Amino acid sequence: MKIKSKSKKVNKTWLRDHVNDPYVKLAKKEGYRTRAAYKLQEIDAALHLLKPGQLLVDLGAAPGAWSQYVRRQFTCKQAGAGGSIDSTVVALDLLAIEPIEGVTFIQGDFREDDVLRRLTAALAGRPADVVLSDLAPNLSGIASSDSARVTHLVELAVEFAQRHLAENGTLVCKAFHGSGHSQLVELFKKTFVVVKSIKPKASRGKSSETFLAGMGLKSRNATHVP
Repeated sequence: MKIKSKSKKVNKTWLRDHVNDPYVKLAKKEGYRTRAAYKLQEIDAALHLLKPGQLLVDLGAAPGAWSQYVRRQFTCKQAGAGGSIDSTVVALDLLAIEPIEGVTFIQGDFREDDVLRRLTAALAGRPADVVLSDLAPNLSGIASSDSARVTHLVELAVEFAQRHLAENGTLVCKAFHGSGHSQLVELFKKTFVVVKSIKPKASRGKSSETFLAGMGLKSRNATHVP
């Protein structure tokens, strides 16, 4: 009974914090599906990430807030460029998402042949200028297990970037401070010319969430940190 009571208390606390969260309110006002759009907004501002004419791939896109933000930014930048420069957004996730105008969505695991074929068709022979990965595991609360899951997803994102990212492109990947984080930083340093760690203000203060950005591939055959 104590465990259930504590769980209910935690849920009520989370719900209260969520309802009162300024980014949640802003997302509702501006039509974003989640507050995560503002994390990407800060990353974009810090890195000058999005430019007209880019091809961008959004991994772990559900429910679609990052793709929404990217599409809006591309639309504004294209308008500023006279509307003559077209940009492409391809989103992937295991889960289905509601359609987003101007975004090509592919449901499935990008390691599977059928999904890769659909992705290749969507890319139409072009490498991606930007790869975003908001991939995150379902955390168990067991530190060693959760660290391994996070590491695995980051490594998958890096492998994807090595196959599909333009040589001077950028990968932005969700990570978490804690066990294994320093190894992920080393992985990025081995793979990319420039590496930055960003903790957006829109990430909740209690969260260990952070984002690693790698710019300019050193090699498409970079060795992973074990």
